[in-house]
Amino acid sequence: MPIDSPWIYPTLMCTPPGRAGSVFPTETVLPLEAEAYAVTQEGEIWRVMVKHSGEVLYLGPGPVELVESPAPF
Repeated sequence: MPIDSPWIYPTLMCTPPGRAGSVFPTETVLPLEAEAYAVTQEGEIWRVMVKHSGEVLYLGPGPVELVESPAPF
């Protein structure tokens, strides 16, 4: 069966482990390419915001990193 659309490698927002005792970072799938988001740091607080709308997706401890997934979803 042919594939009509290209593979999609989503953007992942990697944040520090949660407070539930986890040692692994949290990875959240984001719908847009990494360039569509702004990551800023003010002191100990990190913010991830959608550039075109100003919507804040994350506000909390860091570090925060946006990466392209190594596998398609």
